[in-house]
Amino acid sequence: VMSMFYHIKELQYHAKPERPDPVFARQLQEVIGGQFGEISVALQYLFQGWNVRGNGKYKDLLMDTGAEELAHIEMLATMVARLLDGAPVGDLEAAAKDPIIGAILGGMNPQHAIVSGLGAMPADSNGKRWSADYIIASGNLLADFRANLNAESQGRLQVARLYAATNDKGVKDMLSWLLARDTMHQNQWIAAIKELEEK
Repeated sequence: VMSMFYHIKELQYHAKPERPDPVFARQLQEVIGGQFGEISVALQYLFQGWNVRGNGKYKDLLMDTGAEELAHIEMLATMVARLLDGAPVGDLEAAAKDPIIGAILGGMNPQHAIVSGLGAMPADSNGKRWSADYIIASGNLLADFRANLNAESQGRLQVARLYAATNDKGVKDMLSWLLARDTMHQNQWIAAIKELEEK
């Protein structure tokens, strides 16, 4: 069996904010590199899929969903970079004399300016690096699908909280699309769990 990934040079869904917002970029990092972020679910589903012996619908379900989650990482990372475009990171001391700019810089993750060159990182909203300890791949499909349902539920909750925390129409649009996909994935794991339980 040969597996392959193809990179299509367009985002799964557009990620265009109305304006820069380095504070929200920091918050958005949580659903990229946090415990229940897209890196976690992408690798969780892929490792679960790679552990399935032979082929079949459950392996396909895991591999297809894992590949989609990689696209979600790309979409969110693009949004973070766009939210950081135009952020006042040159002369921070001079910029901080303006109270509004100072408040923005105070809530910004300094690593976005220093480490990643105004790009996303494999880290959570506090800059803690993503950990493989977050993923579950037990070799038991029922246990794994229950873990997947929890991961999607927690991830969806965090996206919903981020949706409520912004007024940027472009960000809200992308997050509403992610909420719909997370809901679909929740329902997918519920259906798979019920099917396995009946067996």
